[in-house]
Amino acid sequence: MRLWFSLVVGIAALVATPILVILAHLFVPASEHWQHLASTVLPRYVSNSLLLMLGVGAGTLVIGVSTAWLVSMTNFPGRRLFEWSLIVPLAIPSYVIAFTYTGLLEFSGPVQTFLRDFFGWRSAADYWFPQIRSLPGAIVMMTLVFYPYVYMLSRAAFLEQSVCVLDASRTLGRGAWSTFFGVALPLARPAVAGGLALALMETLADFGTVDFFSVDTFVTGIYRTWKGMWLPAVAAQLGALLMLFILVLILLERWSRRGRVSHTTGYYRQLPRFQLRGVTAGLASLACAIPVFFGFLLPVTAMAVWTWQSRHLIDSRYAEMALSSLMLATISAVIAVGTAVILAYGRRLVPGRITAVAVQTATLGYATPGAVIALGIMIPFAFLDNAIDNFAYSVFGFSTGLLLTGTWTALIFAYVVRFLAVSSNTVEASLQKVTPSMDGAARTLGLSAGQTLRRVHGPIMRASLLTAGVLVFVDVMKELPATLMMRPFGLNTLAIRSFELASDGLLKESASPSLAIVLAGLIPVILASLMIARSRPGQSS
Repeated sequence: MRLWFSLVVGIAALVATPILVILAHLFVPASEHWQHLASTVLPRYVSNSLLLMLGVGAGTLVIGVSTAWLVSMTNFPGRRLFEWSLIVPLAIPSYVIAFTYTGLLEFSGPVQTFLRDFFGWRSAADYWFPQIRSLPGAIVMMTLVFYPYVYMLSRAAFLEQSVCVLDASRTLGRGAWSTFFGVALPLARPAVAGGLALALMETLADFGTVDFFSVDTFVTGIYRTWKGMWLPAVAAQLGALLMLFILVLILLERWSRRGRVSHTTGYYRQLPRFQLRGVTAGLASLACAIPVFFGFLLPVTAMAVWTWQSRHLIDSRYAEMALSSLMLATISAVIAVGTAVILAYGRRLVPGRITAVAVQTATLGYATPGAVIALGIMIPFAFLDNAIDNFAYSVFGFSTGLLLTGTWTALIFAYVVRFLAVSSNTVEASLQKVTPSMDGAARTLGLSAGQTLRRVHGPIMRASLLTAGVLVFVDVMKELPATLMMRPFGLNTLAIRSFELASDGLLKESASPSLAIVLAGLIPVILASLMIARSRPGQSS
């Protein structure tokens, strides 16, 4: 048992190191640089970040909760289709949808070109068209791809609610929306707050969209301070300030669900859906179709068309980028799932406050932006590389170069720190289904803890381990800021290639790597939809 306890605590300490490094830089003096930032760009970082959170929060809340209620509690044409299709925009990274809509809506794009030809306009001076590359544009793009976080958790909460209170509401003469606002929404508020917190954390962590749209936020400031000004201490302090924003979100989310539950009794049966007819049914179908169309169908269709038009540019370099992306994602997924199994099983074998805190600490990375984690890794790795190089040169007379910084090891470590929570939550939920009596039976047969994990728990958890691996795989495929800041020299991935091409104005050429990322992301989205559909207690699978 000591071995498992040491493994859990050791892994937690290792994974938490980047976050501790960032927080430690709050005490590094850099007053002259902060005075410059405070008088120039810092107010813009704060205001833009807050406006993004406000806009995306409002948009995801309205779309996610309303559509979740409609598909869970009402009947209307296309409901079964929208149950799962409302999740698919989550497969598109926010920066990819930003590139796509820029290509569609810019001056030389098909939309404005059609308008000029149809109305006979000669130039942009003859008409007004909204600027897509702006703060409102970034809010719309993020809302289209982040609302599924609110939708998924809200729908799961609605499906888990007891029929008793819903029947009581109906007997009192309440309709669909009256029941929604008066009964279902207050009960589902903890889940709604959780989904909203996830959407806002993704908003704060986003780099590709805000950088492409020239919207200055904390993440773009961290990247420019690190790469452009080469001030790692100041960049780390900006990262620590961003982490305080996210900490406030986490605390608010936990406070919102303190002492609250999502249902009232243990009595469950088939949900009595409100039947919508006529105009109301048509409006419900339209309300669900709009986010699916603009969040998935339209951008994916545009990417497919542009990929076909630029297919002659797909060469061996594209295959190398795809292979690099697949290898990084696969290795990271395997390590993350293996680490999650050790943490969850170690916590099961050695229950207590220390192991519980260690596991929770190890999963903090998901709430930390990739740019911040990259900084927290690069700073100590650069220090270690310099120390090893100086020692080797002074003692042996040769230079070791960079052994950790700018390597696959550092990059994969960043991915594992960032997405360990994704696999850990899935693995821990699966492990809880294995009853303690199975462990006792294995022990009576003479199996050790490791043998029990391999021969008893492993086969039972196989499906959940695969699901956890797929989730981490896709998240790594989409990750941009950490890859940009830490990639080894000469390494190119699909995400980086898509970003570079779009940044150079080659929007159609960026469609092929973007489409590959989206197609890979569809797998976990479909899995998530199936799991939510089967989440209601008492419902057959």
